[in-house]
Amino acid sequence: MGYHYEITKSKVISSLLWKIGERLGTQGTQLLVIIILARLLLPEEFGLIVIVTVFITIGGYVVDSGFAEALIQKKDADEIDFSSVFYLNLFTASILYLVFFFSAPSIAAFFNESQLTVILRVLSISLFFNAFNSVQLAVISRHMQHKKLFTSSFTAILTAGTIGITLAILDFEIWALVTHTLVHRLLVTVILWFTVKWRPKFIFSIKKLKKLFSYGWKLLFSTVLYTFYLQLHNLLIGKIFSPSILGFYNRGMQFPNIIVDNINGSIQTVLFPALSAEQENLAKMKEMLNRLVVLSSFIIFPMMVGLAVITEPLVSFLLTDKWLPTVPLMQLFCAYYALWAIDISNLQVIKAMGRSDLYLKLEIFKFVMGLILLLVGLPFGVYVLAMGMFATELLGTIASGVVVSKLLKFNIWKQWKSVIPVLLVSIGMGCVVYSEKFLGLPNSLTLVVQVITGVVVYLVLAKVFKLRSFTDLMSILRNRKEPEIAMEGQ
Repeated sequence: MGYHYEITKSKVISSLLWKIGERLGTQGTQLLVIIILARLLLPEEFGLIVIVTVFITIGGYVVDSGFAEALIQKKDADEIDFSSVFYLNLFTASILYLVFFFSAPSIAAFFNESQLTVILRVLSISLFFNAFNSVQLAVISRHMQHKKLFTSSFTAILTAGTIGITLAILDFEIWALVTHTLVHRLLVTVILWFTVKWRPKFIFSIKKLKKLFSYGWKLLFSTVLYTFYLQLHNLLIGKIFSPSILGFYNRGMQFPNIIVDNINGSIQTVLFPALSAEQENLAKMKEMLNRLVVLSSFIIFPMMVGLAVITEPLVSFLLTDKWLPTVPLMQLFCAYYALWAIDISNLQVIKAMGRSDLYLKLEIFKFVMGLILLLVGLPFGVYVLAMGMFATELLGTIASGVVVSKLLKFNIWKQWKSVIPVLLVSIGMGCVVYSEKFLGLPNSLTLVVQVITGVVVYLVLAKVFKLRSFTDLMSILRNRKEPEIAMEGQ
């Protein structure tokens, strides 16, 4: 019997609110934990963890192999599909763990860091947690039950963060980071196991897996390509420069990433199943995409502009002056992640329409462009590498827009034109906020004034210029109507 589901307006809104709450709660707590750990630990210790994370991240995507999104996208997915994916994921995790376990000494020797051997072997255990979580997360997304994810994620990060900070205070150094990461993933797995009702049955079908894999392998390859491209920067910086410089680079990327991943990730996670349910209704998908891009931009653009102009006092106050070299990197990554508001929305439409082949071609294009800019920029240092990443994302965003415009017969200029007012208002707000750094106030007070001013100025400008997303959001808050990005009623 299939896992049939229906998506209504109220269900989309409820799920979206819980997903945003989960992201804000967990990532906000995670950010606080990172700030405290950054003050207690050294940049090079963070750099070593980043090196190990390269392998664990790619391994996690291989374990999933794109099956989770295939389960969400497939309308008639049944119990055989879900159980088959679960057992295959466990098998893949076992093979990868053995590969990482025995290759750990060689990896440590390559980076000339003996500690990496035991760290990689310990953190590779989390691959099994990925295997357990993958199908359960697909069930949650498919049925829009993000309230359950909120509980598990927040509890796990709060507990793991407390343990990690305690160990850092007790001078466990890099093992505070290792324990924090492993405990977090373990707790998410355990809590989800008891909160999500789905359980694997003793059934397995190669035929079902082949059908899912025909869609999922392209997403897997696309994700691995993109992840490899990102992590290649970390590997080369860690090898050619130093773990401390890698620590600066990674922190510069992490702060804007957390913000964008909170908002954009929440919207995309909820809207992907909604888009998949309407994959044959091009007119509806076009309207949903337009609303999605404008809404994402309305939230993400001002956050990235605001973060870019307050980066220096923010880093000095939160992380201490030892992290100041990360300031220009963080500003460059703010520009990089701002483009996600458009690019990720387009990619979600391509996936929802079942065109994982086009998704793969786009990722190959971005990978080739990114690799060229990486090799050209490497001799010039990490700042040029960050500029290259921005240029690659800009080219990728344009390319994904062209593809979607052909699929939906949606003029790409109309899409970009719809976000220009939001961008201009965000830049105007940024200019006002930036001018306040010359008030001569202490960093802590400057930050408070800048944040408050930024929010007020942005909302006032949005109201004055009658930005579409501002009007929509106010309507939602006043409960006057439901947003048009959701599904139509039954």
